[in-house]
Amino acid sequence: MAAPHAAQPPMPRLPNFRHALVNTRDLLATAGPFIVLAVAAVLLAYWALDPTPPKKLTLATGPEQGAYAEFGLRYKAQLAKFGVEVELRGTQGSAENLKLLQDPDSGVDFAFVQGGADRMRQPDEPPPPGLLSLGSLFYEPIWLFYREEAARQRLGRAELDKLAQLAGWRVNIGAPGSGITNIMLRLLDANGLAAEDLQAQRLAQTPAVVALLAGELDAVAFASAPEAPLVQMLLRQPGVGLMQFAQSEAYARRLPILSPVLLPRGVVQLAEDLPPADVRLVAPTAMLVAREDAHPALQQLLVQAARVIHGEAGWFQKRGDFPNPRNTELPLAKEAERFYQSGPPFLQRYLPFWVANLIDRMWVALAGVIVIAIPLSRILPPLYELRVRSRVFRWYAKLRQIEEDLGEAAEDAQALMDRLDALDVRVRQLQVPLSHADELYALRSHIELVRGKLQALGARPAAAVQAA
Repeated sequence: MAAPHAAQPPMPRLPNFRHALVNTRDLLATAGPFIVLAVAAVLLAYWALDPTPPKKLTLATGPEQGAYAEFGLRYKAQLAKFGVEVELRGTQGSAENLKLLQDPDSGVDFAFVQGGADRMRQPDEPPPPGLLSLGSLFYEPIWLFYREEAARQRLGRAELDKLAQLAGWRVNIGAPGSGITNIMLRLLDANGLAAEDLQAQRLAQTPAVVALLAGELDAVAFASAPEAPLVQMLLRQPGVGLMQFAQSEAYARRLPILSPVLLPRGVVQLAEDLPPADVRLVAPTAMLVAREDAHPALQQLLVQAARVIHGEAGWFQKRGDFPNPRNTELPLAKEAERFYQSGPPFLQRYLPFWVANLIDRMWVALAGVIVIAIPLSRILPPLYELRVRSRVFRWYAKLRQIEEDLGEAAEDAQALMDRLDALDVRVRQLQVPLSHADELYALRSHIELVRGKLQALGARPAAAVQAA
């Protein structure tokens, strides 16, 4: 016969969940004010620092078929990778872009601006207020295209090699609002010419090119990067010549916004050897300009996009030449200066842009909260201890009062017993963490001691009175 199974010991009961709950409640009640203060400090810092940039910006570009419009599309595609929508605002060019940036109601946050587009600022003149530069982006050579037939008729040869030879020519010097107009007027002035000395026209780029090809204009002037479709087309157009600035170094000395640049032989088209010889040109640099109140994170993001878009080698620059903080004519934004000195923020190399930006702009506030929270955290354990123990000790005052009343008025022993019973009922309902259970049981034992004294005087507990 099989031996009966040995009786299994009962499973140990788990601690009452209420004890743990009370423990958590006490902890939260003690730490609550500090948590509220910390959260309030973080929220206040978030409101003051405004770390999260808007997800949309407006970028003023330039006329259609121009380099600014082409680059605007590239910026739009680049920032879309980070969830930022770029609204492109077509304009006549740099001068109009500057006006839009300075108009608080225009809605334009950033713009391409050509060096010297507004005016030739003297060294002692302050820059336009409220604007910051994000750096120079690329060279914008002065392209002076002319009809070779017009040159033969006026000069007896197919080559135009000096601006002074333009007297009496029909020349388009840029539409109102474009940057080329101001530069061309200064170039002409340096050669002893005024706008009245030639038949100056103020057409937009595309109508001007159409008029040139139709023979209605003798020459057109652009200031544009070679990526502009109209420049690319005219460089390959038969019967259209490109004037060489043989005195490019002298122009750069006379007009500091200009740099001498070289269009290498064959760079336009190697197979056809276009151009057939090196062409000397002069060029201002294009800047990316921001309103002073544009969000710093967007400024940082645009400078990073500029490195991707303009950092490669081109017709006039080597790899890594652009963007750069030189020749900007405006104060350099702190975000741009930070980028040119140390590259993208450290966290953005490893985290998504939005997360890295939030941490990067909030870490000072968070560090401040942590610095304050560390010493405060040392206060929490004593406060927690005091809170839990006070829940037990406050009943000792009532118990002591009953005992003192017992010595003064023995004839009221039954009334005191009733008070003691009520106190006992309240104490039995008391919940404390298990770590402080010894204090609770000590209180209950002291209640029994006082009860014994009352019983010695003839008082009976409430249960005994009901049984009788």
